[in-house]
Amino acid sequence: MLEKICTLTDLVPNIGVPALVNGEQVALFRLKDGNVYAVSNFDPFSQANVIARGITGNLKGLDVVASPIYKQHFDLKTGQCVEDDSVSIKTYSVKLDGNDVLIALN
Repeated sequence: MLEKICTLTDLVPNIGVPALVNGEQVALFRLKDGNVYAVSNFDPFSQANVIARGITGNLKGLDVVASPIYKQHFDLKTGQCVEDDSVSIKTYSVKLDGNDVLIALN
């Protein structure tokens, strides 16, 4: 099921936005290239909902967000932690419908 979360104009490039979706905290990111990603806002290392405050970038050819607490990087496409392959965060499929940002809830 796809749910509208916000509009594309609500997302500033490279700045995370947190959203509460069906009781789950989600972090939304729109990169400068126009790609939009949605991942869990929960940082498994610090045990805090802070991923939306992280800095986006490109590391080893991956679009990533760095946790603002301990600085681990998470692949925005897969949720995989770059520094520790035993850790990942949940990702959500994103679809753009005109100016609307929709995510798939699992």
